[in-house]
Amino acid sequence: MRLECPSLLITDDDRDFRDTLRHVFEPRFRTLVAGDGEEALAIVRSQEIHLVLLDMHMPKLTGLETLRRMKEFRARLPCILISAGLDESLIRQAELAKAFSVLAKPVSRQQLTGTVEAAMRGTYDWPGGELAPN
Repeated sequence: MRLECPSLLITDDDRDFRDTLRHVFEPRFRTLVAGDGEEALAIVRSQEIHLVLLDMHMPKLTGLETLRRMKEFRARLPCILISAGLDESLIRQAELAKAFSVLAKPVSRQQLTGTVEAAMRGTYDWPGGELAPN
């Protein structure tokens, strides 16, 4: 399955962080943004999304709760959870919820783009090396 311009959903209640991530991934991805988990679920239900970045701490639903609900109807969708409060318990819960990866904030551009490439390669056989930092 060759994806010319896959869709990436960035979910974070921090507008500046969403904009920063959008800048990192455009134009290689069609980027969509959500300010909370409920908005993210609505987008994933209504559009073709290939990968989701989820902040852990958001209003309404946490990133982990959002991930669990997404997996109920899109089991194969790779989701990357990002948290400033990363600990062993959260990592274990994310693994059980079938997160592709869990990253600690602050996250480096290299770590983030490498994890996104790995998720895309592993799920869709997307070619690597396309998101390398400038």
